[in-house]
Amino acid sequence: MSASALRQPALFLPHGGGPCFFMDWTWGPADTWHATQRFLEGLAASLPAPPEALLVVSGHWEEPAFTASAASAPQLIYDYSGFPEHTYRLTWPAPGDPALATRVVELLKVAGLPAATSSTRGYDHGVFVPLKVAFPQAQIPVVTLSLAASLDPAQHLAAGRALAPLRDEGVLIIGSGMSFHNLRGYLRPETPARARAFDDWLTAAVTSPASERNAALTRWREAPFATYAHPREEHLIPLMVVAGAGGDAPGARIFHDEPMAAALSAYRFDG
Repeated sequence: MSASALRQPALFLPHGGGPCFFMDWTWGPADTWHATQRFLEGLAASLPAPPEALLVVSGHWEEPAFTASAASAPQLIYDYSGFPEHTYRLTWPAPGDPALATRVVELLKVAGLPAATSSTRGYDHGVFVPLKVAFPQAQIPVVTLSLAASLDPAQHLAAGRALAPLRDEGVLIIGSGMSFHNLRGYLRPETPARARAFDDWLTAAVTSPASERNAALTRWREAPFATYAHPREEHLIPLMVVAGAGGDAPGARIFHDEPMAAALSAYRFDG
């Protein structure tokens, strides 16, 4: 990493539904994901400088221990089904960064967290779909990091704290998930009010000082309609890593929309 690299923020981003940014959406109007796409298209310009590398925590990868991808040329993983044929031919040839993967594991182990590398893991759709929009030239090296299978919020907050020094080395830490992820809840009449209630709680938690934020996120199941918004929490847990890496200052909501009648937000931490 460059010694003169500028400190990067930590971001929690919605990655949409499947390959939604590269097709006419079939579960609703064609413009369902346009606002999210425009937000992602403007992401690079919002950063203090081009990142030296991206460290992406995807809600679509779980391992017994935190696992960092160490392939030098990762392949795309088309881990979605039922979409148009052309979406299985998308490309995004961003290079990997085995040295960064090793450093990620070292930082996690120093913090007492279980960690390993994978020499074969590619980019799942929680990685390549949003980042193909945000960084279309695919020139910045990328390391992906799995969730730990425990899905324990406190453990993932601790992982973020361990990885925070990478921000000073120009590494942009991204949590790729969804602030609402109930596939059976989309477009249901009760969903808008329930999703807004959870989103309001989540935003209040994120925008609190770090000690309050982390305590609230650890107890996220106590939030209004928490388990309606997340029947299973794998798409929320990347936020815990990002919040842990986010420093002491309050986070900020940087995007909000309601695709398919469900409130959805993105968050940024500059602390």
